[in-house]
Formats: sequence, structure tokens, C-alpha cells
Amino acid sequence: MKLEQLRSDLHAYLRKHQLVLKWNKAAKIFEKDPRHPSLHFELLEPHWRGIYSFRIDRKYRAHFFITERNTAEIFMITNHYKK
Repeated sequence: MKLEQLRSDLHAYLRKHQLVLKWNKAAKIFEKDPRHPSLHFELLEPHWRGIYSFRIDRKYRAHFFITERNTAEIFMITNHYKK
């Protein structure tokens, strides 16, 4: 599945948290096989919203939805274990 181009604020977040290389690796794997085991791809609750996520690394996840063009649009990158 193809990824839509990231917004500038998401690029800034990746740079700020030193995730650019990890993002590039995860994005490449995602485009080849979105359900690759290392990505921990999941449909988030509630399922009817159609929001998915995949792992960038153990701490950070990318949240996305699938567009009408059958592409993935990342709308948020989060610290998965924020307290």
C-alpha cells in the first residue's frame, strides 16, 4: 500500500525525535507489506472509525486511515507509551 506524502509538521516531529531513519525503514516495509510482523499493524478501537496504526519503533507509532484511492494517509505520529 502506498503512503501519502507526510505533512510538514509530521516531518518536523520525526526530526525532533530523531526518527527519520526509523521512519524511512518502516515506511519502506509498510509499502511492501503493510501487515509485516515488525510493524505490529492494527485497527484501533472503535473499529468503525477506520483508524489504523503501525510501529515505527518500540516507542513510536504512526496513525493513519485508508483513503478512497487505497493509500494510507498518516495523520499523527505518537509516543505510544506516553504517561
